[in-house]
Amino acid sequence: MAAVLAAELLKLRTARSTSVVLALVAVIAALGVLMAASGANAFDAAGAAERSRWAAVAPIEQEYLAFWQVCLAVLGALAVTAEYGSGMIRTTLAAVPRRGAVLAAKAGAVGALALAAGAVAVVGTHVAVRAVLGDRPFDAYTAPMAETVPLLAALSAAAAVAALVGLGAGVLLRSTAGAIVAAVALIFAPPMIARFLAEPWADRVAAGSLTGLPAQIAGTAPDPVLGPVAAGAVLAAYAVAALAAGAVALHRRDV
Repeated sequence: MAAVLAAELLKLRTARSTSVVLALVAVIAALGVLMAASGANAFDAAGAAERSRWAAVAPIEQEYLAFWQVCLAVLGALAVTAEYGSGMIRTTLAAVPRRGAVLAAKAGAVGALALAAGAVAVVGTHVAVRAVLGDRPFDAYTAPMAETVPLLAALSAAAAVAALVGLGAGVLLRSTAGAIVAAVALIFAPPMIARFLAEPWADRVAAGSLTGLPAQIAGTAPDPVLGPVAAGAVLAAYAVAALAAGAVALHRRDV
């Protein structure tokens, strides 16, 4: 199993698409820092009442999570659909006939890289924004760094889960476009649908989304629907469900 995982890590690391996706993750982080700089200037020019509204905004890394999730979902999808497109999947399965082991290795490689990339992006953005804002009283950036760790960890985990969802969708659909569309819909559709629902369903749908779960896991959501443990279980369920669907398809279908 270790050899299979090492092979999948090598394929993922040497794929050109991986470099492109990670570059996009970095660009999004840079845009977040630029937005913080613009917000700092607007804060300085605002009156007292307006400043109080600015101070209560959610952290930028939380607002940008969905965009990182899309990038990493693409990474996960391409980890398998590129092999289907090139025919390399036949070579992979000939070398490792146990299809479950192949999928587990791909999930391990994608999950590890996505978690690392997500953590660097989330933590890097938070630290950079904190430096840009200085002593301005933005609630999300004036708390001690140690108090922000749970949210940063939850955001990083949610980014990795999106990559695993993309991988599962890629195995299930065997199509890069289809897998990306499915992952993007899963990321953006629930919060959008929630806006058109009456209470309490609006809050429930939004709370169960891939972007709504991290704050509940960290205990920073203003009006949580789920407790930290339940929210963590729902987040894990996204990855488990996607990979389980992919595993069933991989075992039942010919290559």
